[in-house]
Amino acid sequence: MTRVVGSVLNGLRGFLIGLAEIVPGVSGGTVALIAGVYQTLIRSASSLVQTLVAGLRSGPAAVRAPWRDIAWSIVVPVGVGMVAGIFLGAWLLEPVLEDYPILTRAVFAGLILASLWVPLQMVGSRWTPALALAALASASAVFLALGLPGGGLPSDSLLWVAPAAALAVCALVLPGVSGSYLLLTLGMYEPTLSAVNDRDVAYLAVFVLGALLGLGVFVRGLQWLLANHFAITLAIMTGLMLGSLRALWPWQGPTGELLAPGADVVMVAILASAGFLVVVGMIVTQRALGRSGLRNL
Repeated sequence: MTRVVGSVLNGLRGFLIGLAEIVPGVSGGTVALIAGVYQTLIRSASSLVQTLVAGLRSGPAAVRAPWRDIAWSIVVPVGVGMVAGIFLGAWLLEPVLEDYPILTRAVFAGLILASLWVPLQMVGSRWTPALALAALASASAVFLALGLPGGGLPSDSLLWVAPAAALAVCALVLPGVSGSYLLLTLGMYEPTLSAVNDRDVAYLAVFVLGALLGLGVFVRGLQWLLANHFAITLAIMTGLMLGSLRALWPWQGPTGELLAPGADVVMVAILASAGFLVVVGMIVTQRALGRSGLRNL
């Protein structure tokens, strides 16, 4: 009975993580931390990649050791819950994005602004003028790049799906960084939502392949950078998040050019503030759980 209850609770945790991954600005990693399964999922994901690599290199006999390191009793129900959360979130969000683009971008902008606190706080007292300059340079580069014609990836080609997924999965390493937000700035967010809702098997298969590639290559590289060049890596990441806010300016023209605020500026400000407060609440909850030693909800 205890095992069944544990599986149900882990499935619920996965469901909440899946919902968070669909919303740009809300980090699935942060939700995983709050739910107490972040470290387990990261270790198990790393072991899964090692299993696949070992199998490809040396055959089935080589996969036994890393396979045993995967916490299947947690990973399986969390994974099932995540899939359910992703599909439900995509079903709810796609029509909202189509019908209310200005208001949706306002909420997303508020979510991202609050999320900036996470890398800022992680660098903490290590901030120096050089790190601030690196953050400003990366923010400026992204802001200018997103303003170029065709700033996003050509979303009508499957060739870009795997690289986008590989980059988005890097958000698993850093709580506070949203994978959906990375997809949004790459211009791949709405096509991915549509693929989930339309059950586009080809698109989703390529996306999963890219995510596995990201786990095996980019995530490990990012972990190395964080271990060896922590402050500068987070400073640059802070700048990337800040510069990418250009993609979430609520009032935009048909080709993404920035427009002056419209008559709905008050509603936009209210919704942006609401999004901001949601993430602030998540961060406060995460810190409270850390101080109290509570890791399982």
